[in-house]
Amino acid sequence: MSRPGTVAVTRSTLRQQIADALRDEVLAGRLQPGQEFTVKEIADQYGVSATPVREALVDLSAQGLLDADQHRGFRVHEYSADDFRGMIEARSLVTEGMFHALTHGEAPHLRPDEPRLAAHLAGVRRRGEEARRAALAGEVTVLIGYDLRFWKELASAFGNPYLTDFLHRLRVQMWVYVVQHLRRLPDPRGRLWARHTELVDALTAGDAAAARAILDAYTAYSLSLVEGLTPDPAGKGPVRRPAQQDPPARDADTLP
Repeated sequence: MSRPGTVAVTRSTLRQQIADALRDEVLAGRLQPGQEFTVKEIADQYGVSATPVREALVDLSAQGLLDADQHRGFRVHEYSADDFRGMIEARSLVTEGMFHALTHGEAPHLRPDEPRLAAHLAGVRRRGEEARRAALAGEVTVLIGYDLRFWKELASAFGNPYLTDFLHRLRVQMWVYVVQHLRRLPDPRGRLWARHTELVDALTAGDAAAARAILDAYTAYSLSLVEGLTPDPAGKGPVRRPAQQDPPARDADTLP
């Protein structure tokens, strides 16, 4: 499959490339929830054999992004608002423990003044700056890329690959749910969360109270906004809780 002058990819690399490409299609909203396709259709689209495509689709199914149907192929998984609320709860429970460990220096390598961690957080902050710029500009696709990298790199500071992988997969699933709703907005500016650098600054300073406040506000606003983006069962438009129950809106705060 390689062209002259290029390096041939191995099957495992091709499998990952196809999985990444399809995940990007889902995150961009080009593959819609419930949309069905077969291994052959994807193989024809990318000009490859069926084997790496099938392997990639199985991988994405294991990540919760696709559903396999023995007789009809695969379809993009449809997450509900309740699924999203469950994701928020899981994220909150895990990140609360993570950031408590970080801000309280419960391990030598997690002290904010430890040189390696300080350098790592500085790099994460730069990623957060890019995410913030994309959020303020309303560039959803760009934001998703930087946001996923920001949170993955932040989680990797804890040196636990299982933790990093769990949170990354969860965040991808959250974006898969919310991107379909954000794409319907005529202008997403002012609806995209942009406090990445504030969170890193609080963690770098070891300010547990500030970090918790940012995370609490993030969770509360995510929960309130999902109500505003989700149509009601009768198709009559967004479901909104009473205004007094919503947390104060901020510029550039949103899901996921």
